[in-house]
Amino acid sequence: MRFTVVAVGKLKERFWKDACEEYLKRLQPYARTTVREVADIDPAKAGGVATARVKEGAAICGTLDSLGSSTHVMLLDIGGRERSSEELSRRLDELALRGSSDFAFVIGGSDGVSEEVRRHAVETLSFGPITLPHNLARVVLLEQLYRAQKISRGEPYHK
Repeated sequence: MRFTVVAVGKLKERFWKDACEEYLKRLQPYARTTVREVADIDPAKAGGVATARVKEGAAICGTLDSLGSSTHVMLLDIGGRERSSEELSRRLDELALRGSSDFAFVIGGSDGVSEEVRRHAVETLSFGPITLPHNLARVVLLEQLYRAQKISRGEPYHK
């Protein structure tokens, strides 16, 4: 199984980097997991929010295209489908049984994603109606992927 997290912006603070690195390390035995960052576009310099969103979207879509057409793309979106940890684990297992082994999870920029990115997504995933900073959303996603793998194998979760 392969997980690719496509995220707008770079992690700047050490504590975000450390948290992501910890979950990436924990995921190693279960799935080849990588994070691909695309540049965060400043709307003031790009000519507005819509233009910045389109430019970020083009970079996201280029990254998704490089992963191949068989990659199952899930967009993190506050309006997406909420799943418990167990439901996410079952969904990934279900998709794997259908032959999907490559998954991409997209975390857009602070102004959302372009329609082009939405068209690439096979489904949307939400962590609930709360607004999360994008750095925290990345950590939560990696933790949930790790948890889903532990659930899938019936292993105890490392606390």
